[in-house]
Amino acid sequence: MIPDRGTLAVFALASLALAVVPGPAVLYIVAQSVQGGRRAGVVSAVGVATGGLVHVLAAVIGLSALLAASAEAFTVVKILGALYLVWLGIRTLRSADDRIGGRPAEPTLGRTYRQGVVVNVLNPKTALFFLAFLPQFVDPHESTRGQLAVLGAIFVVIALTSDLAWALVAGTAGAVLRRSRTFLRVQRYVSGTIFVGLGALAATASRSH
Repeated sequence: MIPDRGTLAVFALASLALAVVPGPAVLYIVAQSVQGGRRAGVVSAVGVATGGLVHVLAAVIGLSALLAASAEAFTVVKILGALYLVWLGIRTLRSADDRIGGRPAEPTLGRTYRQGVVVNVLNPKTALFFLAFLPQFVDPHESTRGQLAVLGAIFVVIALTSDLAWALVAGTAGAVLRRSRTFLRVQRYVSGTIFVGLGALAATASRSH
């Protein structure tokens, strides 16, 4: 069952308003874009969107409800996500200023994609967001699972569009900044600090929404 056009229009506007507000996922994408360029930013945005689809599926089959109801499950996922972000940050901070032929070595795009997926999947606040936001636009007299799937997919596409814009802007700015030797020396510290900060933020997340 697809929601009616009026509901879809209101949902799309609400989703757009939420998507354009920078959040932890945007900060992650910006850090990847500045460090690895526009391609890395785009790939990380696609990875985050894939993780979003995983959360949509979880909302459809009821796993998100379980996460919301269980403090233990929420804490486990929260800690795993926080540790993963902190690990990314520490690895970035400890990485050498690798160069090949005098140019910075580009990160593996496949690894960048997988990181984006994991970062979003291990964010329990995303699961709770879908659980709280999507049902507001569902007609309880029709197939709720079908509506949740459609609405969730629409939100992910809208969020991906916004994230891609951030990735392209940050990647373009990063390409200019990487011409500076000073920036090349400090960029990994900036990116690493952002990842560690996001990990600390994730660790302090609560189930309230």
